[in-house]
Amino acid sequence: MNQFKRSTGLIPPTIITIGIFCSKANHFCSCSSSLQPITEDSSGLNLNPLYNLLPNTKNPSQLVNLISSTLLNPNNRNADNIISLQEHKQNHSQLFDHLGVNEISRILLRCQSNSHAALSFFNWVKSYLCLTPNAQNYCVLIHILVWHKNFKEAMHLLSELISLNQDSSFIVFKSLLMSTDNDDCNWDPVVFDMLIKAYLKKDKVKEGFKAFRKMIKLGFSPSIIAVNYLLNGLCKMNYGDKCWEVFDEMGNTGVHPNPCTFNILTHVLCKEGNVDKVNEFLEKMEEEGFEPDIVTYNMLVDSYCKRGRLKDGIHLYKIMYIRGLIPDLITHTSLINGLCKGGNVKEAHKLFHGMVDRGIKPDHVLYNTLICGYCKEGLMREARLLLHDMIGNGISPDNFTCSKLVEGYSRQQRMLSAVNLIVELQRFKITVPSEIYDHLVTGLCKENKPFAAKSLLDRIPQGCYQISEELYEKLICSFSECNDADQALHLKNEMISKNEKPGLVIYRAIISCLCRLRRLSEAESVMKEMIHSGLLPDSEICRSFITAHCKEQNFDAAKASVCIFASEFRIFDSASYNSLIEILSEEGDMAKLVSLQEEMMKIGYKPTRLTWKHMFSGLSRATGLQQNDAMVR
Repeated sequence: MNQFKRSTGLIPPTIITIGIFCSKANHFCSCSSSLQPITEDSSGLNLNPLYNLLPNTKNPSQLVNLISSTLLNPNNRNADNIISLQEHKQNHSQLFDHLGVNEISRILLRCQSNSHAALSFFNWVKSYLCLTPNAQNYCVLIHILVWHKNFKEAMHLLSELISLNQDSSFIVFKSLLMSTDNDDCNWDPVVFDMLIKAYLKKDKVKEGFKAFRKMIKLGFSPSIIAVNYLLNGLCKMNYGDKCWEVFDEMGNTGVHPNPCTFNILTHVLCKEGNVDKVNEFLEKMEEEGFEPDIVTYNMLVDSYCKRGRLKDGIHLYKIMYIRGLIPDLITHTSLINGLCKGGNVKEAHKLFHGMVDRGIKPDHVLYNTLICGYCKEGLMREARLLLHDMIGNGISPDNFTCSKLVEGYSRQQRMLSAVNLIVELQRFKITVPSEIYDHLVTGLCKENKPFAAKSLLDRIPQGCYQISEELYEKLICSFSECNDADQALHLKNEMISKNEKPGLVIYRAIISCLCRLRRLSEAESVMKEMIHSGLLPDSEICRSFITAHCKEQNFDAAKASVCIFASEFRIFDSASYNSLIEILSEEGDMAKLVSLQEEMMKIGYKPTRLTWKHMFSGLSRATGLQQNDAMVR
């Protein structure tokens, strides 16, 4: 029995029959699915003798014979046979009404000798007749295709069958298994290997693992390729415990691992971080006759470096040379990354030069790793030289490269150097991501360098970048703070020309700037435009106007503005009110001061502590002036 198992990958037929019989007794049909599994009663492959009592126009057996003979006509191509089927459908529509899932399976079995005819018929049923084949139909055709080595189409149908049974994974396995119970159906055990792969290709790792367990339970011996496929899927999903279950089952069923198996399991151990267990496993691997290859060492070096065990990683690096394995680009990338993260970027660069001297060409990942290390250490000159080396070797910097260099300059508050870098990349015709421009413009505006930001934007090729509303706001506010009202107004008008609506922040910044520059008529014009667009002024805008009028010593205009903002916009800004009180207080005219306060209180203003302070100050000045007048007299 063991000899049969090793040669065929299956247990003896008698045991298979018992397994199938037990499977049928477990009521698998009770689970819901879009496709029904094969059952003893629903297979319909045995001819019903009562069919012979039916007239030919209603006899399903006549329909099976008609379609089968048409499909297997040696004088026609498959395309011609499909045309003939369509003609039969038109001429014998009443007979074709009796085509069901059982008849579909019988026709497919009749076409086992011609897999192309079977597949054409199956597709014709789905597309032309708009019938939905059941699981039995799918599985019969899958077995036919696998038997004829048409693995691509078989895998496609397996994936389709899995999609139709999303909520009931075991139905697919059971339907495939029950199809093998039919003596008329040719089948190959490799179909169950394909089922595992199909599940994993659709990211259904758990279902693939369940299918593997069912194969083992029924005595099937999966191929090492299918097992490795499953192990890799389980490893990616961090199902380490399931990987070792599969490995144990391999030993129980006589499936011999290969170097790929050991590398996958080594990767599992590295992800788990159990270094001692890794060493034990490698010893076992060597006992099995497998020598660790470059993939094994690369995984170990990478694992050591990621866990900060650089000495162990470098030791393995040296061991590779002793064992005749030349470290490749992946090995060096792992070590250089570990050294950079450990703050030893200069040692990493030495390793980089040694790698290049040995004829290994660095890629963009390795360049990025080293550039990132230099930027992290603040060595921007070295990072920039490495960038030039990268471009000189024909490797174009990507978004990551640009971002790390700009971030490095930003941490040192060297925004202009970052701008010069981007201008340099533009000269090399290297595409700079929009996020970099956003970052630079924002940073320059924070440093009150809007002219540099605008110059950078003007260098961008037309159509390659769109200034966002948020960025317009930052630019306009920055220009306004620098008292460049003309640039701020130009950008505001540019926004409007693009059908973008400036917000209150933009209008407030421009109005405040114009007021500081004593360009009050323009400020009033901008405020009218703002109100017309549906925005109302706030206290800050009110204060800007009052402050400007007061600086021009235009008390009447200031007072009128305070009254207008209060009556029309219900803005009662205490600072503006107190500015008027302060002016009269300094003049020492108590009659005007009291009159203003009464007038303001009628409008709705309420005195504050600062108001009373100015009032007392004015009273003191008035008293002092009266005493001086008396002394003069």
